[in-house]
Amino acid sequence: MKARLLLIDDEEQFVEALSERLSMRDYDVTTSLTGEDAIEKITNYNFDVVILDVRLPGIEGPEILREIKSVKPLIEVIMLTGQGTVEMAIEGMKLGAFDFLMKPCETEDLTAKIDKAHDRKAEQEDRIRTAKISHSTSSPRSVLNDI
Repeated sequence: MKARLLLIDDEEQFVEALSERLSMRDYDVTTSLTGEDAIEKITNYNFDVVILDVRLPGIEGPEILREIKSVKPLIEVIMLTGQGTVEMAIEGMKLGAFDFLMKPCETEDLTAKIDKAHDRKAEQEDRIRTAKISHSTSSPRSVLNDI
């Protein structure tokens, strides 16, 4: 199954073009042009990977990343910027970003990162599911409670 993506960037033409390219590769793409809209969508919908511009009007990328990780910590975030610095990349990684790419980037480079991020999220969800199953079957009382 292809990843459910949220693309957050204030450059409308960039968002439209990238969304179209990703949709053609069978990704399920939702877009946001503002941080506020993005946070609302993250709270109300399920995404596997977020592609987040570092520089946005209002709420900037690092703050949105913090919010994403506090609300839905398993979502993987790939940060994009046209004005990247090593410091920004380090800050994003410290806050839990999966990776960091400079704009413009090749679509193939981005899709490779998206696929790796999606795989990582799926692995984390599988580990959590396995741990829950293991915990519920290790306790005879929990088995009796389920009857």
